[in-house]
Amino acid sequence: MQTVEDTIEVAVPVREAYEQWSEFESFPQFMSGIESVTRVSDRITHWVTNIGGAEREFDAETIEDRVDERIAWRSTDGISHAGAVSFTQLNPESTRVWVRLEWSPETFAERTGAALGFDTMQVRADLLRFKEFVELRDDAGTDA
Repeated sequence: MQTVEDTIEVAVPVREAYEQWSEFESFPQFMSGIESVTRVSDRITHWVTNIGGAEREFDAETIEDRVDERIAWRSTDGISHAGAVSFTQLNPESTRVWVRLEWSPETFAERTGAALGFDTMQVRADLLRFKEFVELRDDAGTDA
């Protein structure tokens, strides 16, 4: 099982960071390799990914959802994938976002990429895009 953990601080209140992350359908706007996420039910989402040319489809179940604190999920079919994200309010306008992802690289390319740290770099880049996405959304909301 491959694991990546990372954190980032975003200049939005904890509620905004949590709410944006819980909108799984918006992931393709800031996460590379995520083609679509469709909500099937309150706890089940269907994912279509294309990471390094490896296309995958799977369902994921939200196994924990504590408002403004933590969201955790795991795949229910297809690839082995699980993750969690936690939100810590640093001050009224700033939040630390911690992410942990676990998966089983299946192909030679996926195992090689993991060994070379490409997955760690991708998670970091995705967190930086999340920061930009949520902070720009916050700026747009305050101008209205």
